[in-house]
Amino acid sequence: MKSELLVGFVALMTVFFSCSGRRPSNIGAVDGRLRPCPESPNCVSSQAEGVGHFIDPIRYSGDLAGAREKLLRIVRSMKRATVVTEEEGYLCAEYRSALFRFVDDVEFLFDDAKKMIHVRSASRVGYGDMGVNRKRIEKIRELFGGE
Repeated sequence: MKSELLVGFVALMTVFFSCSGRRPSNIGAVDGRLRPCPESPNCVSSQAEGVGHFIDPIRYSGDLAGAREKLLRIVRSMKRATVVTEEEGYLCAEYRSALFRFVDDVEFLFDDAKKMIHVRSASRVGYGDMGVNRKRIEKIRELFGGE
């Protein structure tokens, strides 16, 4: 009985974790906007309409290239973060949780005319995130302002 439970648990975890390994197709910018958050509460975005998903964009002064390099330094300095897409006005990074290695996709879209960086941070799996995505963006904002 114990070994059957263990085998079942391992099989379930294998299926579950394999789902977090594939990059979703619903990320990236379309017509100057990041994709909308899903209905689930495990996503925040500076372009969201709903109060539960909305988070302020990151503001910057200076030029886009300087802001982009500063943001890249911050993201690369964070634990378990990997930059997966680098374009002039768009960055995407994957963050993995320490214990179960869940993946969150974090996107940054630069609006140089308004001197702001739109953000979207979303979990790939699960329903809730215990505020992890919001806290991550607030930490990045803090580091960006303090650097």
